[in-house]
Amino acid sequence: MTTTYSAPGKIYLFGEHAVVYGKRAVASAINLRTVATVRESNQTRITSSLGTTGIDYMVHPYISRCIESLSVPEVSVMIDSDIPVGSGLGSSAAAVIATLGALNSEFGLGMTRAEIAEVGHAIEREVQGAASPTDTFVSTMGGTIMITPGGLSPVSAKLRLIDCDIVIGDTREFSSTKELVGNVGVLHERYPTVMNPVFDIIDSFAEVGVPLIENGDYRGVGELMNINHGLLDSIGVGSAKLSALVYAARDAGAWGAKITGAGGGGCIVALADEAAADSVVQAIADSGGHAIATSASEEGVAAR
Repeated sequence: MTTTYSAPGKIYLFGEHAVVYGKRAVASAINLRTVATVRESNQTRITSSLGTTGIDYMVHPYISRCIESLSVPEVSVMIDSDIPVGSGLGSSAAAVIATLGALNSEFGLGMTRAEIAEVGHAIEREVQGAASPTDTFVSTMGGTIMITPGGLSPVSAKLRLIDCDIVIGDTREFSSTKELVGNVGVLHERYPTVMNPVFDIIDSFAEVGVPLIENGDYRGVGELMNINHGLLDSIGVGSAKLSALVYAARDAGAWGAKITGAGGGGCIVALADEAAADSVVQAIADSGGHAIATSASEEGVAAR
């Protein structure tokens, strides 16, 4: 018998990096998903686009930790994903949550969705050294959500689902979340009186932006995203390629565009109306990025 679960990737509208320091973030699940298929086996085997291994913290650190943290019997896990690895779209969180969901069902562990999110966050934190609960929480619950971190049990508010075109621009340059979070941490330690006000401003985007989301004012949301992008650039997680895609999307008519996720490489996200979406896709492609047109998803982790 096999058990298959899937979980969505996510975009940040506001708050990445600042959320690691207890600030609010707004993120949304998107219709790009990772699928985990598990079955009890005579030996543990993990298969993904990265290769086939047993428990291996070099090749498959997240899935290895999922298996060991739940103390399940020998198991075969196969991962298939629409989400580019190291792109800022929550690829590791989606893989973790899909795997935990499948293992929970296969072995009758009885974990609730909230417990899956908690275990997933703990796994991301153990592997990366530091991690916000946002990615794993959104991947578990789905929808558009405001997160206020609070240990393993973040305070969340389900918002009106983002209802406009979402265009992702992928630089196809891998970025290490662990490394980038560490670099921001060094800046924070060195210049706390500078960095803390930056994080406070990023925190304020949730307060100002949530009413805009609830009212469907995506032009206003986009304007705040543009400001957030500038602040992410200021703390050293931008790049020339990311900014090229951001400005191409804006020039093509996007309401707003910014880095999503850790930065350094990876992706930008743009919001646009239906009339501008095709132009934004073309502009990103013309600027050397891989464009992905998608939408927000209400569905979190689910059986397939």
